[in-house]
Amino acid sequence: MPFWRKYIFSTDHKIIGLQYGITGFIFLLLGFMMILLMRWQLAYPEQPLPVIGTWFGEDFMPGGIMTPDFYNQLGAMHGTIMVFLGIVPLVFAAFGNYLVPLQIGAPDMAFPKLNMVSYDLYFIGGVLMLCGFFVPGGAASSGWTSYPPLADIAPIGQTVWLIGMVFLINSSLLAAINFIATIFQLRAPGMTWMRLPFFVWAQLVTGFLLLLAFPPLEGASILQLLDRVAGTSFFLPSGLFVSGQPMNVAGGGSVLLWQHLFWFLGHPEVYVLILPAMGIVTEIIANNIRKPIWGYKTMVYSIVVLGFLSFIVWAHHMYLTNMGPAISVFFQATTMIISIPSVVILTALFISLWGASIRFNTAMLFALAFLPMFGIGGLTGLPLGLSAADIHLHDTYYVIGHFHYVVAPGTIFALFAGIYYWFPKITGRKMNEVLGHLHFWPSFVCMNFIFFPMLIQGLAGMSRRLYDGGSSYAINQPVLHWNVVISIAAFIMGAVQLVFIFNVIWSMFRGKRIHDDNPWKATTLEWACPSPPGHGNFLTPVAAYRGPYEYSVPGAGEDFTPQYQKQEK
Repeated sequence: MPFWRKYIFSTDHKIIGLQYGITGFIFLLLGFMMILLMRWQLAYPEQPLPVIGTWFGEDFMPGGIMTPDFYNQLGAMHGTIMVFLGIVPLVFAAFGNYLVPLQIGAPDMAFPKLNMVSYDLYFIGGVLMLCGFFVPGGAASSGWTSYPPLADIAPIGQTVWLIGMVFLINSSLLAAINFIATIFQLRAPGMTWMRLPFFVWAQLVTGFLLLLAFPPLEGASILQLLDRVAGTSFFLPSGLFVSGQPMNVAGGGSVLLWQHLFWFLGHPEVYVLILPAMGIVTEIIANNIRKPIWGYKTMVYSIVVLGFLSFIVWAHHMYLTNMGPAISVFFQATTMIISIPSVVILTALFISLWGASIRFNTAMLFALAFLPMFGIGGLTGLPLGLSAADIHLHDTYYVIGHFHYVVAPGTIFALFAGIYYWFPKITGRKMNEVLGHLHFWPSFVCMNFIFFPMLIQGLAGMSRRLYDGGSSYAINQPVLHWNVVISIAAFIMGAVQLVFIFNVIWSMFRGKRIHDDNPWKATTLEWACPSPPGHGNFLTPVAAYRGPYEYSVPGAGEDFTPQYQKQEK
């Protein structure tokens, strides 16, 4: 089979998973580099960026000093890339494509060609968004939320952003349909619902979130596109003035309509990020504690409830829009309630550690670090769910710190954990453990030096939308020094990721070759096939005879009993 047919236009779920993985990490790297540029500006405002500052040209960084317009573009594109082009494709599409068919004992996804089209749309949408930097006026600059009326009157880069978003949404919808159909229809004999690995449950709930939450945003994106190119006023109110001049539009539109449609997707999107991460972490913890996960069924019920509740909390992002006390109380209540299933899952994982014989390999370190980091992210979100506290904290660095504790040391640590854990399944080799520890410990320390000071700055009232890092406001002076600490920690963390990249490349060719298809002595079905798996995945038909986490079963010969091992009569 020619290279382009095998690797570019493949319909094999494993190749498509790797395509998502490689593309997602390139986008993630680009998004991270953008925030490093912004961190320099925030720590050292009005100072030229050393060495590479002049590379960006006179339009973006004259004399190496970042312009406010370029800062806005980097901010909007950083958020867009990290959420829609980096983390979601990695945690849902890359891991899901590679692992879900293997974990349920299927030969492929239910719709292989649809799977290929889904990746193609994602790739086209992502490249299109980056092309925005090369059009007049630069890339989108209205934030990753694209709030009107600013987004309606922004330069042409915003149009490019909206077209790219339509591609990305269609890609997600096709992927969601495929995952749901695969899990419902292609489970191996004996793979009942309560024998599914928790990661598969997380992917199933995430698929429904994407399928139900993305269509309103797609409709809203098309309406905003029409506002920009067809002269409509869906999101443009009457009596709008721009630069002191009345804007010649029909008017009558509603800017709040966009916010409702955006956050109807925006909040479930947080769970699209975190649920697959919970699934990854659960698989790794179960394997490395060598005992069953505590409360598996309770965790399954909790993740289903979590998915349902995520659809009725969106307006807690909009307390300052004068929605009224009755509606505010409703969304405050639902926001407090949704924390319950999250706490149940986290507590079950903590209890599972009790009395365990833990293996502290790199994958487990990242998985263990996920637990307190996600805990901090969740706890710091509670004040934002209360309208009274939100008045003080809204649009401050506290929001940045809270959100990033969920998705950065939360979801991204889970991604790293998953890569270290399933690398032998994908390549037939293990990653280097020494380099893994050199990657983990500085990343863990730097993450906290980056995001915890943001909570301090936010509590002090520092706004998150200041091009000069807040130096022009007297209120920010007591917490301004944290900008330098945060930026230095970010630069160190960026350097540490080079160790990870080196480890991946080196281990692909020189890593320790595994001589057992199940090197971690795991129980789920993906370890029943060769490492790496070939076309069709399994050499012989596979079935599930037991639950997913039967470790240290009394009377068993070994401390793990795989799902594919037949019951003794």
